[in-house]
Amino acid sequence: MSKTLVWVEHDNASVKDATLSAITAAAKLGEVHLLVAGKGVDGAAAAAAKIAGVSKVHVADDAAFEHALAENVAPLIVELMGHHDAFVAPATTNGKNIAPRVAALLDVAQISDILSVESEDTFTRPIYAGNAIATVKSKDARKVITVRGTAFAKAEREGGSATVEAVASTGDKGISSFVGAEIAKLERPELTSAKVIVSGGRALKDGPTFEEVIFPLADKIGAAVGASRAAVDAGYVPNDYQVGQTGKIVAPEVYIAVGISGAIQHLAGMKDSKTIVAINKDEDAPIFQVADIGLVGDLFKIVPELTAKL
Repeated sequence: MSKTLVWVEHDNASVKDATLSAITAAAKLGEVHLLVAGKGVDGAAAAAAKIAGVSKVHVADDAAFEHALAENVAPLIVELMGHHDAFVAPATTNGKNIAPRVAALLDVAQISDILSVESEDTFTRPIYAGNAIATVKSKDARKVITVRGTAFAKAEREGGSATVEAVASTGDKGISSFVGAEIAKLERPELTSAKVIVSGGRALKDGPTFEEVIFPLADKIGAAVGASRAAVDAGYVPNDYQVGQTGKIVAPEVYIAVGISGAIQHLAGMKDSKTIVAINKDEDAPIFQVADIGLVGDLFKIVPELTAKL
């Protein structure tokens, strides 16, 4: 039976949701092994071992892996690939940083952002900003794959009893070093795991107006706040709010798009949402083509009124 190695994204204590979707995809390829790399990762390793469908957890506990530097993590993965047929990573910022380096070191072609597993060597993935779905077949002996989290159900966090095995560290390669991180502290749910998202576009004019209109509505319904690239580029909100092809891919239960026209790049990041609500004064805006509920009108009147009635 073929074996697939999944890189685990974690916070030292728990496994992040994106990894659970990657595990579901990996299970379609064969036996699932996980790699928990970091410093002081006993909690994450224990959580990983409980995930349903996982048979083995490899643990690399070393300061070289503390900040998931791709230049250090990739050689470790390549070392383990001698006993695995495929490597799978979630298509997150870190996953997309590590996987190409693994592919290069293995001299194979990476298969990015897959939407489904058709067979052990055939997959589907979006192209042209999601306007077309390509079916690709890999001839490489070892596969390197990133998984779009919104396309796969999350593996259950409980129910598994995987064996935990320590692996030797490949050490610090000295190519890169961690300098610091500025972590945004959000009072609202995180975008990629939120069930409801309220997003604003360039029509909101400026940062203070964005906050005045969007934030109260989001707070009333316990939603995360997102934004179009145009709003981020204009400086209304930081870029970690950005939803779209070059931002975060989301698929909440409800996505409320306020003053967003619906450019292809934005739609690629949210069109898998279960219910899409669009508020825009332009009745011909492309966002209405994907919206389940559309409201044509002045957002500066509609949104405060909606917020007041909730």
